[in-house]
Amino acid sequence: MMDDKKAQLTFKEQAEALHENNLVADAHFDLLDLVLAKRLKGENRVIEKDYLPGLRAGGVDLVISSLFVENEFLPEMGLRRTLDQISALYSEMDESPGLFSLCRNTEEIRQARQRGELAIVLSFEGLDPIGNDLSLLRIFYELGVRGVGLTWSRRNYAADGCLFDEEEEGRKGGLTSFGIRVIQEAVQLGMYLDISHLNDEGVEDLLEFYNGPVMASHSNCRNLAPVMRNLTDDQIRSLASRGGVMGMNVCSAFVGDSDKNMMSEKDLAYHVDHIRNLVGMDHVGFGFDFCDELTDFSQPGAERFCDCIKGHSRCVDLTAELLARGYTEEDAVKVMGGNLLRFLKDTVK
Repeated sequence: MMDDKKAQLTFKEQAEALHENNLVADAHFDLLDLVLAKRLKGENRVIEKDYLPGLRAGGVDLVISSLFVENEFLPEMGLRRTLDQISALYSEMDESPGLFSLCRNTEEIRQARQRGELAIVLSFEGLDPIGNDLSLLRIFYELGVRGVGLTWSRRNYAADGCLFDEEEEGRKGGLTSFGIRVIQEAVQLGMYLDISHLNDEGVEDLLEFYNGPVMASHSNCRNLAPVMRNLTDDQIRSLASRGGVMGMNVCSAFVGDSDKNMMSEKDLAYHVDHIRNLVGMDHVGFGFDFCDELTDFSQPGAERFCDCIKGHSRCVDLTAELLARGYTEEDAVKVMGGNLLRFLKDTVK
């Protein structure tokens, strides 16, 4: 037992060194939704005080912050709410100079890391803010948005999202004609496409109308956790064949048995194993989608959605688990952020 503890400690120390010396990136975090909510209550320097310490403790260099709008603000307030989130980021940068910066491409990410700043990239989590006005996509590009997740788990003008659980609903749809125009415009501008939350019909349509790299920023393997939010093996193969990447999501419902509440990085590592065995090591990364702060655990069944890794400060635990399973340091560095950075370099301008 003592030898096992020493070995585990060695893996943890090895993982911490990798996180200190290599790029660590999270492909999906609801940062600005959280920040805006606190700023509206009168707080300031929110990223610096509430999130940067945990990010630094985990060695995280890059966060892709989603632009997400809650149902209560739709449809009338979707555009305003999203602009308020971006404005909040600019205000936060003014209040905490030299600590983090908005990055628009991989060169700016590299420069931010050299300066010791957290790099933040912006991405839509659902195109609700633009409604059916394609011209707004260019405006958001100019404001710094570089990722396009077409849907959240609801229908919009571009496509249908996938539900978390089976519900009574009408006939599902894939991409609309507007959604196809969005894809064309986004790629022309230099924005990447994100299929997390898109339903199977929409994923099939997107892969038919676009043959370039796509991301699934926070989706696991449906083979291991049979929920619609995860990707099928065929979808993973298609994503990999195009040079795409998928980010591992810590939400317990997407990791394994939804009745099991004591999940950990060990359970999430099985998804990395599955992807490695299916398509190799070049298509998996971190896309944690930490949600404990957003979840009301007093509600029945809410424990299904608890985070199996407790925050960015603990993300090194997943790297340590991969090393303990025999992954090489080169493999671990790819998962930590190398694969995501390659994807961004190929898609963003």
